Amino acid sequence: MGLQNTLRALADPIRREILNLLKNGRLSAGEITDHFDVTGASVSRHLSVLKEADLIRDTREGKFIFYELNASVLEEIMLWITDLKGENKND
Repeated sequence: MGLQNTLRALADPIRREILNLLKNGRLSAGEITDHFDVTGASVSRHLSVLKEADLIRDTREGKFIFYELNASVLEEIMLWITDLKGENKND
């Protein structure tokens, strides 16, 4: 079920762009929303899907919620894809 949630989360272009934004460091929900022409509720739903897939983590600081990548899950996915492709480790 974990991989299925992860792949479903990665299938959406907005969610992939959110991950791209977070690769440079943590951002608040408002900062993430500012990058998209969709409602805050829509971005919130995308963030929930990413969080359910364990691709991001959130931290509450006062009235703000900050999001950051969960690199360990991304590394596991990359290892799985590399193994699936059958690439030699020396490539």
